[in-house]
Amino acid sequence: MKRSRLDKIDKNILRRLQIDGRVSNITLSKDVGISAPPCLRRVRALEDAGYIDSYHAHINHASMGYGVTVFATVTLNSQAEEDISGFEKHVSALPMVRGCYLIAGDVDFILRIVAKSWDDYQDFFKTQLSSAPNVQLIKSLLTLKVAKEDCGVPID
Repeated sequence: MKRSRLDKIDKNILRRLQIDGRVSNITLSKDVGISAPPCLRRVRALEDAGYIDSYHAHINHASMGYGVTVFATVTLNSQAEEDISGFEKHVSALPMVRGCYLIAGDVDFILRIVAKSWDDYQDFFKTQLSSAPNVQLIKSLLTLKVAKEDCGVPID
């Protein structure tokens, strides 16, 4: 996948799509100041070059009954490659785990987990998370409020 240098129009397209991935090509082309056909070609080129991974809807957690978000730090007994990949495989199959990040530092992973209630999370913790292979320690951090949650990355 060849990565090309982004110009001002490409960055404006990415910025606009990051805010609203469902914007029509006509509206997008007007917003970035070019006509529709070259705008569509640029979007396809950005997709082909790997700048755009996917399009999705941002679902409101609470409206779907998931009123609790927990960040959990996980320390493994071993950091051997097969142990790390075994843990990753285990959590990849758990729908309540919405993000899993291997990190450097005192812990090995940070997980973002959604649950319907604190009791729901505790049940998940006992039956699914703590039984993951090679887990030594899990610390749960209950979120009280989402102060900011932007998707994507800053585009200069």
